[in-house]
Amino acid sequence: MSFFIGDDFLLETDFAKTLYHNHAKNLPIIDYHNHLSPQEIATDRTFENISQVWLAGDHYKWRAMRAYGINEKYITGDATDKEKFLKWAEVVPYTVRNPLYHWTHLELKNYFGINELLSTKTAVGIWDETSEILKQSSHSANGLLKLMNVESLCTTDDPTDDLEYHKAISNNSSRVKTLPTFRPDKAFAIENGQEYLDYIDRLSQVSGVQISTFSDLIEALQNRVNFFHENGCRLSDHGLEQLYVVQDEFDVNSAFAKALQKQPLSLNEIQSFKTIIMCELGKMYHQNGWTQQLHLGPIRNNNKRLLKELGSDTGFDSIGDFPQAVGLSSFLNELDATDQLAKTIIYNLNPSDNEVFATMAGNFNDGSIRGKVQYGSAWWFLDQKDGMEKQLNTLSNQGLLSCFVGMLTDSRSFLSFPRHEYFRRILCNLIGNDIANGELPNDPEHLGKIVSDICYHNAKNYFNF
Repeated sequence: MSFFIGDDFLLETDFAKTLYHNHAKNLPIIDYHNHLSPQEIATDRTFENISQVWLAGDHYKWRAMRAYGINEKYITGDATDKEKFLKWAEVVPYTVRNPLYHWTHLELKNYFGINELLSTKTAVGIWDETSEILKQSSHSANGLLKLMNVESLCTTDDPTDDLEYHKAISNNSSRVKTLPTFRPDKAFAIENGQEYLDYIDRLSQVSGVQISTFSDLIEALQNRVNFFHENGCRLSDHGLEQLYVVQDEFDVNSAFAKALQKQPLSLNEIQSFKTIIMCELGKMYHQNGWTQQLHLGPIRNNNKRLLKELGSDTGFDSIGDFPQAVGLSSFLNELDATDQLAKTIIYNLNPSDNEVFATMAGNFNDGSIRGKVQYGSAWWFLDQKDGMEKQLNTLSNQGLLSCFVGMLTDSRSFLSFPRHEYFRRILCNLIGNDIANGELPNDPEHLGKIVSDICYHNAKNYFNF
C-alpha cells in the first residue's frame, strides 16, 4: 500500500502547489502559544522512546483511545511505555477522518522519516526504529524543535513561576528561543475556596506583597507582570468560559474580602470579580506593549468521576455554548475607552461563534497597529481541516486574512509542530482553489507574499520578540 502523505498532500491544484512549495514550506515557525515544558527545553531532555515524547500528556490521543475502548491502564495508567504505544497503534487505523490520522503520519514522516502506516502490523518495527533515532542528539528536545525550523516559542506560565528554566534557556545560545507567557487564571478563580486562598498565599510570597485587600492583589500582579517582562515575556493568555458585564452595584473590595474570609459569594460577585481583574491586567499589558490572548468557551472537567480519579487536564473538556458577544464587547470597550486596549487575539471554541468573534475583532481595530485585534486561529477542538478552513473563510469574509498572525500548536508534545505544515497546506489549498475557480487573479508573487506573511512575517512583526 502506497503512503498517502506525499509532497503535494492536501494541495489540489497547481496553484496551491506553487504557493506552498515556493512561499510557505520552508519558512521558520513562530509558535506563540503552546504548553511545552521549559524545563525539558532548558535541560535538553532526551526521550527513551516514542511514548514519552508522543503519548504522555496528549489529550487528543487519550480521548480517541477511550472512545475505541482501550482500558485506562494503557492511557494514563501503569502499563509500560511500549504497551501504551502498541495500544495506540491498535487504535490509529480506526482514527480515519479524525485529524489524529493525518497528524500521526505527518509526525512519523517529518521527525523519523517513516513513510508507512502505523498499525498493529508495523508497530513493533516503528517502536524499535524510533527508539534508536531518539537516542541521537538530533532528536533531543531542542533537536526536535530545530528539525521543524522553530525560531521561537512561547510557553504557558503561572504568575508564581520563578522562570528559572527560561533564564537558563536565555543564557544558552544552543537552545531554541523560548519565552514565558503570563497565564493568571488562578488569580481570579475566586470561586475555588481554600484552593484560591492557598494560591493567594503563594502569590504573596513570590511578589513580596502581603495580600489582604484587593489593591494588594493588583500590586502583587503588577510586580509579577514586571518580573515576567524583565524575563522576555510579551504575551498573556487567559482561559475562560466567557467574559461578563460588571453590574453597577458590584463592590470588588467587598467581594475579595468575603473570599479571604471564606464567605459564600454570589454568581454575580464571582463573574464581576473575574472581569474587573481582567480589566486591571489588561491595562498592565497595554503599558508594557504586550499582546493579550483570550481563549473563550470550554466546559472543563465534565466527567467528575474521572476528574477525581485522574485529575484535571486529562481529556474531559468540551465545547461550551456560552453567550459571548455582550461580555466580550463590554470588556474590550472598557479598555478601549481610555485607550488602554493592548494588542489582542480572541479565540472561540464554539464554531457557532466564528462570525461573532471575527466581527468583534473588527470593532476595535483603530488604525494604530496593523491587525491590532486579531480573530485567532482555529483552536483546540477546531484545529483540524474543517475548523481551519471555516476560520480562514470567516476571517476572509469579515476582516483581512492578509493581516492574520497564523497558526500555533497549543500542544504539550514536542512532536506537534507539523500542525504548522498542516495549516500551511490548508491555507495554500484554499487560495489555490480560488485562483483555479477564477475568484482570484493568477498572481503568484502577490498571493505568495500574503501566504508567507500569514505563515511567518505577520507574527514576526506583530509580536516583535
